[in-house]
Amino acid sequence: LIALFGRRRVGKTFLIRRHLEASIVFEFVGSRNVKLGEQLENFKKALGKAAGNEKIYQTPKNWTDALDLLSHYLTPKLAIGRAVVFLDEFPWLNTHKSRFLSAFDHWWNSWGSKQNNLIVIICGSAASWMIQNVVNNKGGLHNRITRKIRLLPFNLGDTESFLNSRDVYMDRYQILQIYMVMGGIPHYLKEVKKGESSTQAIDRICFTKDGLLAGEFKNLYHSLFDDATRHLAVVRALAANQSGLTRSEIIDKAEFTSGGTITGLLEELIESGFVTAWQPYDKKSKDTIFKLADEFTHFYLKFIEKNRSSGQGVWQSFSSGQSWKSWSGVAFERICLKHIPQIKKELGIASIYTEESAWRFLSKQEKGAQVDLLLDRKDFVINLCEMKYSESEFLIDKDYAEDLENKKEVFARQTKTKKSVYVTFITTFGIKENEYAKRLVQNSITKDALFI
Repeated sequence: LIALFGRRRVGKTFLIRRHLEASIVFEFVGSRNVKLGEQLENFKKALGKAAGNEKIYQTPKNWTDALDLLSHYLTPKLAIGRAVVFLDEFPWLNTHKSRFLSAFDHWWNSWGSKQNNLIVIICGSAASWMIQNVVNNKGGLHNRITRKIRLLPFNLGDTESFLNSRDVYMDRYQILQIYMVMGGIPHYLKEVKKGESSTQAIDRICFTKDGLLAGEFKNLYHSLFDDATRHLAVVRALAANQSGLTRSEIIDKAEFTSGGTITGLLEELIESGFVTAWQPYDKKSKDTIFKLADEFTHFYLKFIEKNRSSGQGVWQSFSSGQSWKSWSGVAFERICLKHIPQIKKELGIASIYTEESAWRFLSKQEKGAQVDLLLDRKDFVINLCEMKYSESEFLIDKDYAEDLENKKEVFARQTKTKKSVYVTFITTFGIKENEYAKRLVQNSITKDALFI
């Protein structure tokens, strides 16, 4: 029994069909927002089609009867060899009062688990539902999952390989710009065409009438959560605060009247890949900082949602404005935070035990400071990471140098750390060498390190 989960469009169904196509003897996809009778009718039709005669079965009265039919269909096939059953959009089968989940766990425990040649793959985009009701099930499915696969989006290296496999060859700066908009979602990335620049691709995919991503946001959250209104309120609050928010700040910014359900909402958004939680350096869990993690969500809310222009040239116009500069800095930072293993490898500390965290100090009496990524190393060093996006070498001027010195000094004083603090820069094209760079920066790596 294999549980496969991951966010919408990440390639779960493709993965199973590509690698197990020859062994799949029955495949069924749950339908969203349909009643029990319609689900059972669809199940009967799918089973009949698999058996080669769509009229061979009558519509079952309930899921217990439906799964009994499946057992009878599978029995002769299992006598021959391996058989794979693929139940896609599994959460949608568990409609109100359907008793699907209890019927399924009884079927698996009483029959399925005893079949040596049977592989059942249950798959769903509602990652939070899959984890809560399947992986961490406290009933009949408790500890029954043989394997669990959480399918994550591509990283930058995967994205480069994927585009190249489709004969799309771009330099890494162009790929980075594509990733800042689409993230590592294969279904989005496959829309990029050979010979296009990143600007052309973003224009066509996001701002033309028939572009794949022009209407994607409307489906993205509502397909995962029964009532996405509060989830979207959290996402919008985080999108407007690039440094992240604590739980209490989210309640305030999202204008929730109470925080009774916020913990569950955040867990669902984290498990679905839209939000990440960062434990502050030397702080308690109540001060956890939550950040928006989904590239497309941030891009949509910033540029597409209120945009009234469409067609060729829209993104070119946006990408020369001030809003693009602020967005690109946050987007690049978000990508860096997803590529910490690559950053550690480039720094030569991959084998050193390291704890990643964020840190901020706010005070009305003195100048505050914030660090979005700290690498607290077992070898008595802390990397204070600065992540900066620019179209050429990044220049550390006098004002920025003073901010850096203040940040380092405030961090050392407030945390009372005895470790060495190394200022580490992660930039697109490196740092322009000058007196400030020589004096303040211990490590400098570029975007190429993120593709390792």
